[in-house]
Amino acid sequence: MKIAMASDHAAYQLKEHIKIYLQKKGYDVVDFGTHSEESMDYPDTIKLAARAVARKDAEYGIVLCGSGIGASIVANKIRGIRAALCLDAYSAEYSRRHNDANVMVLGGRRTPPDEAEKLVDIWLSTAFEGGRHVRRVEKIHQIEDEECHD
Repeated sequence: MKIAMASDHAAYQLKEHIKIYLQKKGYDVVDFGTHSEESMDYPDTIKLAARAVARKDAEYGIVLCGSGIGASIVANKIRGIRAALCLDAYSAEYSRRHNDANVMVLGGRRTPPDEAEKLVDIWLSTAFEGGRHVRRVEKIHQIEDEECHD
């Protein structure tokens, strides 16, 4: 499975930790940066990872910034992306189970590495439940279509 990753400088260390963790588990990780702790603008890297998921160049994305909020906003600007800020096990599980999230967002300044590993494992191992949730996800896509035609 291919996972697109990106972060800003504030979450660089956590991105690197998760990247190595995923590679050891056999995932193919595509790293869109940033590649240091030098200050940069998170939209520049987050959009690249989200676009890779939207184009189906990667099955999923994991993006990070200091709080996770900015990365969430940027990723969700990309058509077809359902990015979810995962702050705990419940949000990691249900963002996949009910919302079919295709991009996980983590806050580099608020998520310790061991907790991030647990959240990533939950997120990647949880399947979309389907059923009544399909209709809801389809409505999200309809909103995207409406916005593109206004």
